[in-house]
Amino acid sequence: RPDVVLMDIRMPDMNGIDAAKILTEERVAPVVLLTAYSDRDLIQEARAAGVVGYLVKPVQEANLAPAIEIAMARFSELRELEKDVDNLEEQLETRKLVDRAKGILMDTQGLTESAAFRRIQKMSMNTRKSMKEIAQAIILTFEASQ
Repeated sequence: RPDVVLMDIRMPDMNGIDAAKILTEERVAPVVLLTAYSDRDLIQEARAAGVVGYLVKPVQEANLAPAIEIAMARFSELRELEKDVDNLEEQLETRKLVDRAKGILMDTQGLTESAAFRRIQKMSMNTRKSMKEIAQAIILTFEASQ
């Protein structure tokens, strides 16, 4: 994978903004557009496509290096934030499942919330499975018995 993609808006076979959108959706690399156009609409389109840098030609070498460095840093930060979001979504899903499984144990076995949680936790440790897997098993077993 490239560290950064530098491209023009005007390309022979494809619009550069469309190409940039594909690259950013696929998380290939940060995209910096080099173009002769400073039209506000093009800038907005580039921004919407996920472009992290937009330089108007003629570009001085002294301006190019900082733009590339910033683009790479922002892309890296974005990837880290996406990982954080994925982890948080997974934690939220696990918590919802564990809460639902706790409710089932509380209703069917008369346990308190803390006792139900400890039961799930103990089952997780004893079987070396995640609490999410234990919660899913409790929920599936309950639903199958209904």
